[in-house]
Amino acid sequence: MQTAIIILRQILTMALYMMTGFALYKTQKISDQGSKSIANILVWLVIPLTIINSFRVGYSYEQLIRFLISFLVGLLAIIISMIVSRIIFGRDPINCFGASFSNAGFIGIPLIQESLGDTAVFLIVGMIVGLNILQWTYGIGLLLGNSHKLDLKNMFLNPIVIGSLIGFFIFLSGRGDVLPSVIGNFISGVAALNAPLAMLVLGVYLGKTSIKSLFTTKKLYFVSLVRLLLIPIITIAVLSMLPIDNTLKLAILIAASAPAGANVAVYAQLYDNDYPYACMVVAHSSIYSILTLPLIILIFMSLCG
Repeated sequence: MQTAIIILRQILTMALYMMTGFALYKTQKISDQGSKSIANILVWLVIPLTIINSFRVGYSYEQLIRFLISFLVGLLAIIISMIVSRIIFGRDPINCFGASFSNAGFIGIPLIQESLGDTAVFLIVGMIVGLNILQWTYGIGLLLGNSHKLDLKNMFLNPIVIGSLIGFFIFLSGRGDVLPSVIGNFISGVAALNAPLAMLVLGVYLGKTSIKSLFTTKKLYFVSLVRLLLIPIITIAVLSMLPIDNTLKLAILIAASAPAGANVAVYAQLYDNDYPYACMVVAHSSIYSILTLPLIILIFMSLCG
């Protein structure tokens, strides 16, 4: 119960960040180009350093095994999402993409940081790398159909994967918890920007949508229902059967229960798909996650303790 209350508080705080972004966009204090610049700062600096920061723990064989287990469990959670979404939405590109991939980076990381601690982010790094690779392959394939060709260079040489490799190397070196204070303070200081900046960008996405359409488009509710309730409940059922500790289960569940990933809008714009509708999918599921995430955590706590 206490964990659910902490997460609810963090979601409400993040909602305030999002509404601030919305207000700044509507009053033209943030432009489309400005929000794109903030998103670039997030993708190329803040999220990679947040991931590196999560690896600043002492190396041990037990920690290494825990990381490998978390990677496999996180991958399982993503596969569950993809299968459920494909069964329900078929090859509907935006809905299937939005339901398949949670916003584990923008929303999952800061929620886990605040509710479970910085070191708990370590438990979902593998999941985020898997999300990134699968979005770049399966996700873009949905948007482009048969015309999609894999770009292996961009798939692996991107800031999230590179940040994960650097962090993993630091962890394996045994220097993760003894970095020079200046470097450590720089990494942790930039990592602290993740939640505010990420939610400001989502607020801009919200500002780009028609508020009336956002609450009157029926299929948005169905996508949010699948992304925010059906997939997390199935994920809980699977996690409850695994012989792993509850902190790991909860970290994976929070990441898997986050709203639709912002990349569905980013990639829809990049590949000339239905960008306005993709923005609504992100905004709609982000709004309703304020209600569903604490509920999902309460269900998990009642089943798993």
